[in-house]
Amino acid sequence: LMAQIRGEAALGIAASYLDCPVLKKEAAQAVVAIACPKDNEGFGLHTRAADAALEKAIPLLDNKDLVEKAKKFLPAPLPQPDEEGFVSLFNGKDMTGWIWNNRWKEDKGGYIVKDGVMTCDPKGAGNIYTDREFSDFIFRFEFKLVPEANNGLGVRAPLTGDVAYTGMELQILDHDHPIYKDIKPYQAHGSVYGTIPAKRGYLKPVGEWNEQEVHIDGRYIKITLNGHEILEGHLDQARMPKTVDGNNHPGLARTTGHLGFLGHGYPVSFRNLRIKELNTEPRPDNVPPPGFTALFNGKDLTNWKGLVENPPKRAQMSAEELAEAQKKADERMRAHWQVVDGVFVFDGKGDSLCTEKDYADFEMLVDWKIKEKGDSGIYLRGSPQVQIWDPANFNQGSGGLYNNQKNPSGVLCLADNPIGEWNTFRIIMVGERVTVYLNEVLVVDNVVMENYWERDKPIYPTGSIELQNHGNTLYFKNIYIRELNKN
Repeated sequence: LMAQIRGEAALGIAASYLDCPVLKKEAAQAVVAIACPKDNEGFGLHTRAADAALEKAIPLLDNKDLVEKAKKFLPAPLPQPDEEGFVSLFNGKDMTGWIWNNRWKEDKGGYIVKDGVMTCDPKGAGNIYTDREFSDFIFRFEFKLVPEANNGLGVRAPLTGDVAYTGMELQILDHDHPIYKDIKPYQAHGSVYGTIPAKRGYLKPVGEWNEQEVHIDGRYIKITLNGHEILEGHLDQARMPKTVDGNNHPGLARTTGHLGFLGHGYPVSFRNLRIKELNTEPRPDNVPPPGFTALFNGKDLTNWKGLVENPPKRAQMSAEELAEAQKKADERMRAHWQVVDGVFVFDGKGDSLCTEKDYADFEMLVDWKIKEKGDSGIYLRGSPQVQIWDPANFNQGSGGLYNNQKNPSGVLCLADNPIGEWNTFRIIMVGERVTVYLNEVLVVDNVVMENYWERDKPIYPTGSIELQNHGNTLYFKNIYIRELNKN
């Protein structure tokens, strides 16, 4: 049945039975049927999850034809990295490691290989993609334009749809040609199409080789052309409150996908394609990623304070009243919030924990864990809240803006890990809008957060971040923040 339904959800269910002694062989057959293209047509499910499931399924298969089909569908092995850690994605001889609209055909979308160079054939002018996905990386490549040239680099792209919207398309364009004199800034070479404009003036003359580097790490992207930085941006800020072209670009929210060259009918040439994957090894606990600051040092309550009332009530206190209330709140905090083995542990009997500093626009990372029937949340600018709870007890996943009344309060999908396992939030707040990723899955998309304390006012421009008490045991670690719009 799963093989007939197909799709990523069906793959996940089938793969979950690969360890079942009774059903593992049937599960392996289902995995191949779901992941590989039906009747050798189309892409199939060429994702990291599908590749991992196929690797696990192959030893369980008795049918030689299915084994060959699965092996043929797996990504080509990558060569060894060089001294800098970069791996070549193009062998200079053929299109090994790349796929077109139908990976089972010899035609690779009109891209021709000659003398170590890959060139888009105007007769084919199709899109080609790497046969594996990448998340965070540095990608270096060289390209050569012809007059009027138009192509694109797809990043974190799916294998279907218009990549400029379903993924991200970085412009490859002879933007100095007269036919492009009226283009928008977000259409110039190097721009994330429709969303983040790139600086002009650094392309070499048509017919000369250019060197470009694309650096994507989490929600940040930076592009360097011929030694000059032409773009730096935040992928969520680029769509808050809307993109510069006014269109919907859901691909900005993707966290993984394929690289691709997107032909537009011009013989653009490419060579020396190299990639270095980032963040492939687990980071030590409470050590911030580049660009972030640790709010929790894993040792004590530095950077944190006890909760004193709510923002309107605090605003009414005198300096002396607030100082006295804060002293009592800090004593209560120390009685119920402890650090155990690098983890904030709350015993469920005190109050919420607050940052000493107030924040405006920011990107926050935080790991959290709850027990059965657990309930908590993350207050932003002192206001409730990004929800944390047991989905089985509340019939909805975590991450929603629970106290919203006029704007969406729920989540796009369930992304919680099983109770007792660690979860990771990535929370982006810009202005009054909030985006939430739970375990790298988008669950809240650019939603206005309402002011719970004063419903007739917008959310406060600044405020503390709070780990909410809701009367049960809570665990937090790896709490990092990156302030946005500081300049």
